[in-house]
Amino acid sequence: MAVAVILVLIAVGSVVFHFLSPWWWTPIASNWSYIDDTIIITFWITGAVFVAVVFFLAYCVFRFRHRPGRKAAYEPENKKLEWWLTIATAIGVAAMLAPGLFVWSRFVTVPAEATEIEIVGRQWQWGYRLPGKDGRLGTTDTRYISPDNPLGLNPDDPAGQDDVVIEGDDLHLPIGRPIKVLLRSIDVLHDFYVPEFRAKMDMVPGSVTYFWITPTRTGTFDVLCAELCGVGHPAMRSRVVVEGENDYQAWLQGRRTFAQLAVPAR
Repeated sequence: MAVAVILVLIAVGSVVFHFLSPWWWTPIASNWSYIDDTIIITFWITGAVFVAVVFFLAYCVFRFRHRPGRKAAYEPENKKLEWWLTIATAIGVAAMLAPGLFVWSRFVTVPAEATEIEIVGRQWQWGYRLPGKDGRLGTTDTRYISPDNPLGLNPDDPAGQDDVVIEGDDLHLPIGRPIKVLLRSIDVLHDFYVPEFRAKMDMVPGSVTYFWITPTRTGTFDVLCAELCGVGHPAMRSRVVVEGENDYQAWLQGRRTFAQLAVPAR
């Protein structure tokens, strides 16, 4: 009886902790409320299954407890029960996957009017690149990476000469404008993550991954690396500043382009 009561208390306590605990996510600052909805659906499904399984265990512990003179019946299989469990599991898994597939489709379907920016990760800092007046990012290649060209921009590509390169500083984004985020790693696996944006993506060496966001709230938000990338992983931090269009343009005018940064090196 004591074991059955403990199991019930574990199930009920877990549900109460979920609703009363202070660990709930930060206020959202992008268009990806769909991701919050998907997580909530997953919580409800997995939570209901967890409570049902624990309650069933408690029932079995109490109902089939040892009593003098009773003998357990050997039943190696039960076709009817197996079918019910298979169907219920399939429905539960489909209910969790369907919203995720819908959100993923939106996550990688970039609006045509989105502005491209690039984020480069390397041990253990972030680099950012924004398009210049031509609205296009220049090409890159790992062969061009050097202390004077840490992002590996192609010096012979005219489209990259006016690209704004940001090293050791915050990234600024305008509010209400869709942004396509191109992600690249120079050395090992990294993961660009801003909790308030609900958007994150692995950065794979040799590949360019992407997602898109529309910032919906002004403020300063922490950038984290969500992939263990070496001893300096906890210190791989930066910030994203979301501001109005006028403030963003004023900040952008004060940034140096790739051509300006390359002059001293030449």
